[in-house]
Amino acid sequence: MKNRLKVLRAERDWTQADLAQQLDVSRQTVNAIEKGKYDPSLPLAFKIAGLFKMTIEEIFQDES
Repeated sequence: MKNRLKVLRAERDWTQADLAQQLDVSRQTVNAIEKGKYDPSLPLAFKIAGLFKMTIEEIFQDES
């Protein structure tokens, strides 16, 4: 799944660790999501969307 997480994070000058702390996940989880190696659970996707004040669809796009 493609996502804009890295761009959104960079726009706010947040490190992966900063974002991970706000989402209550590990930095490795943030890294894996940004690289498309891990798709977040639905509750985590909602948490990410809420943090950035966007919809899930604005952040995550299906690659198929």
